[in-house]
Amino acid sequence: MFDSDYLPYAVAVIIALPFLVFAKQFVNSFVRLKKQEINFLASKSNNEIKLQALERMTLFLERLKPSNLVMKFDRDLQPHEFVFLTEKNISEEFEYNSSQQLYISKSSWQDILTSKNNVIQLLRKTYEELNENSKLEDFKTVFLMSYVNSEDYISDTIENLRKELNKII
Repeated sequence: MFDSDYLPYAVAVIIALPFLVFAKQFVNSFVRLKKQEINFLASKSNNEIKLQALERMTLFLERLKPSNLVMKFDRDLQPHEFVFLTEKNISEEFEYNSSQQLYISKSSWQDILTSKNNVIQLLRKTYEELNENSKLEDFKTVFLMSYVNSEDYISDTIENLRKELNKII
């Protein structure tokens, strides 16, 4: 019975078969773990980009606050010059940061856009309400008071960005 020419081959197959099954399982689990690792690293990298986008937009909003805007530019400017330069500065900084909309939610981007537009409207409205002989200090005072007496939409937007950050972390 054990004198067959095929006996060594049969023994080799019986011995090798479990090793092949274990090797296949090992390779499959190794590939699965590597895929998970790649997905984790990609997710981590994406979260870092989102974090940087939220930081940049928060900085933009902080600079957009009227209390920070009135500190810019020369005190010898006329109110219309201040309005022009401030609008230009806001628009340039917004355009510089506009690519960040790819990494933050649509609602947060819309809030940022609304905040920017509200500040520009407030600048223009304040300028229109002042008489032509008003000084820049008068303009700045009225501008700040108008913002203080209205809804603090910039802080609300920053708070929404903070909530979006908590979803990422």
